[in-house]
Amino acid sequence: MKEYRFDRRYPLDRFKRRREAWLRKLKLLDRPWLILGAAPTPTLPPDLFRTHARIDINNAGKTAAELGLGRAALTFRASKKSWLEHDKIDTEGLIWLRDRPTRFIRLYLLDKPYRHIGHVSALTRFDRDEIVRLVSGMSLKEIGDLGKVSNGVAAACYGLLFGVPEVVLAGISLTQTGHSYDQLGRHRLQVEEDRLVLSHFAGDPRVATTEPELAELTGLRLKT
Repeated sequence: MKEYRFDRRYPLDRFKRRREAWLRKLKLLDRPWLILGAAPTPTLPPDLFRTHARIDINNAGKTAAELGLGRAALTFRASKKSWLEHDKIDTEGLIWLRDRPTRFIRLYLLDKPYRHIGHVSALTRFDRDEIVRLVSGMSLKEIGDLGKVSNGVAAACYGLLFGVPEVVLAGISLTQTGHSYDQLGRHRLQVEEDRLVLSHFAGDPRVATTEPELAELTGLRLKT
């Protein structure tokens, strides 16, 4: 069996021990996750907020704030995303995709606008892609636009790696353009990569979606 080495320095078991301790502080290991992406008009059954921890992807927290959904349990954020698009981030935990150690994250946040950020953790892009490869069992380097999944799908793989009981995807689309938090209508990338990985989880009882179209295109269980 291949030994996955994370951050190019240490093996999977050490990586998991460090991250599990961090997720445990946030009380996220034993709770099901509701991953909120930024596709337009997300389907959000209200009952899920009583049972699932909300995981905001990039600037989807702006949509959550507009809907009055309160503080996120966790935000999974790319380094290139504009902080001006959502300058009132309100989250108990932040996983920031930066190729720098976690100990520097608070320094990077000093000049960023936000409402509340509790615990912080860095995740390198190398580790992100290794997690997807390990959980899905496939390499995406030659697939699609960028050869990697979107951050919403990566966050789902992250949760599955640490054994969360269920991952439910909302606001994730393979067809819609634009984002729920602006009117720019930007083109959606990584469609082929996301479709391939999500289809891998068809029939997996741990993975579901609230989006009927995504369930139809990938075979994921529909959560209503």
